[in-house]
Amino acid sequence: MVSSKCFSLRLHPHPHPHPHHLHHRQRHGIPNSPATFANRRRDHPFNTNQTPAPTQLSISDRSEAYHPNTSILQSGICPPAILTMATSQPQCSPEFDVLAPDPTLTNDDLKPTASGQRTFSGLEMATLWIGLVVGVPSYYLAGSLVDLGMAWWQGIATVVAANIILLVPLILTGHPGTRYGISFPVLARSSFGIRGAHIPTLLRALVGCGWYGIESWIGGEAIFLLLPEAVKQSALSQTLPWLGTSVVEFSCFIVFWLVQLAIVWNGIDGIRELEKYSAPILIVLTSCLLAWSYINAGGFGHMLSLSSRLSSSEFWALFFPSLTANISFWATLALNIPDFTRYAKCQTDQIIGQAGLPIFMGAFTFVGLAVTSSTKAIFGHVISNPIQLLGEIGGLWTMILSIFGISLATITTNIAANVVAPANALVNLSPSRFTFRRGALLTAVLGIAFQPWRLLKSSESFVYTWLVGYSALLGPIGAILLADYYLVQKTNLSIKQLYTLDPRGAYYYSGGFNLAAMTALVLGILPVVPGFLQKVGILSSVPESLVLVYNNAWFFSFFSAGILYCILSCLKGKENNDASMDPLVSSTS
Repeated sequence: MVSSKCFSLRLHPHPHPHPHHLHHRQRHGIPNSPATFANRRRDHPFNTNQTPAPTQLSISDRSEAYHPNTSILQSGICPPAILTMATSQPQCSPEFDVLAPDPTLTNDDLKPTASGQRTFSGLEMATLWIGLVVGVPSYYLAGSLVDLGMAWWQGIATVVAANIILLVPLILTGHPGTRYGISFPVLARSSFGIRGAHIPTLLRALVGCGWYGIESWIGGEAIFLLLPEAVKQSALSQTLPWLGTSVVEFSCFIVFWLVQLAIVWNGIDGIRELEKYSAPILIVLTSCLLAWSYINAGGFGHMLSLSSRLSSSEFWALFFPSLTANISFWATLALNIPDFTRYAKCQTDQIIGQAGLPIFMGAFTFVGLAVTSSTKAIFGHVISNPIQLLGEIGGLWTMILSIFGISLATITTNIAANVVAPANALVNLSPSRFTFRRGALLTAVLGIAFQPWRLLKSSESFVYTWLVGYSALLGPIGAILLADYYLVQKTNLSIKQLYTLDPRGAYYYSGGFNLAAMTALVLGILPVVPGFLQKVGILSSVPESLVLVYNNAWFFSFFSAGILYCILSCLKGKENNDASMDPLVSSTS
């Protein structure tokens, strides 16, 4: 067994250590004595077992150290080949960091996951994505592109292409989550610095809070549809100018807001159970909606007849900003996917579970486009809003079932996509004050402060401004994370040093900030700003080149920030090149 050989290497130092290892130990003042090593292990900051130091370490002792993927090794779930491929370390070194963890950097929500917490199988990761994909915003995607002039198949192909592209950073960013059991805020410490990590995590949290409010308002609209006509026509349903909406609609929003909060209160396990059991229900309800439209419209002939209204040049002018907008749709999750993959049983599970994203998105946008196009034949006019469509269908039980489906789809998307990242960002900001629950509560409150009813009453172009605009923030963050983890750190992280404020720590950099990452982040965002200001009407005109940069905001900011970070890191030289790393298994096993 690979794991048994690895533990043998780790627990019984080789009688003839390699000269390179002796040199490395002497350089850092690390004694070669097994007894000294045992004492270091006993006093390790994450070790709660204070019994006298043994000369040999047991597996249970090692699990107290929150060593990366000891949970995977102990579980025996992953095949040896997968474990061997998961690391590039040539040896299982018995060295441990002696830097003490800072209480302001850790709590139970930020510590690496233990073996008992790694419960996500590949199927459960897939159901997570089904729950995320099936929702009202996804329903709109292909239909909005057809409204802008694309053929039906061009709209769906654009959505699928965007998600295939996004699948690459999703899987790559998910790797450290599974390997080391760490969340997105902790991973960000390795590239942005112990203190600098607050900047990318709070930017991601800000976008999440905005989306949380938007999704919650959509769920509230579904509840509003169930109300009696007498209530809908009452004075309480009249819009109040100072509020921007009616008392009844705002009350429905708050009810839906509270329902979600009750689910979030159960933590990540409650979210996992919700996604697991909701996925098959959502698939059945989506299939029923598709069957209803097919039968009542007499087939999909109307949808298939939707040909392109664009010339070749017009199509390409629309395609790239549309591709960017669709990438931006899940660019949020591409950043904080470690928040979920840290609970995966092994790398195979996280990869297989996420590989279905382009298929799920293509299938659901097909449903949205097919149903929307069929409404022209059924009702005489196009109904693109699924909630309005439910109101037109009529029938009490049909409406109740449909509203249940809309609400379930909205909750599964909103909680997983827009609560976990902001909550973890707030925990990372102040672990002593925030827990996951408190962070989720503040996220929900900020969702109200965004006043989503005002956002959704804006023009449809705002959706593209919103999506493309925030992609300029998220693209550089994702690029810096990946460039640092794969090209600079070579996938090797020192877990203990991610939890210390000691200036000697590998990720302390300059006062806790990695100036190379900060510079790359700012310079990656700046060229997109003029195009954004022109899009929202602050600037009357900008050069055509800057408009092109904005239309491809995610691509431009992602690659420019990533390349710049690599250059700056090479020029500066990493301060943690000689830091003690935490290997997984021996490549010779």
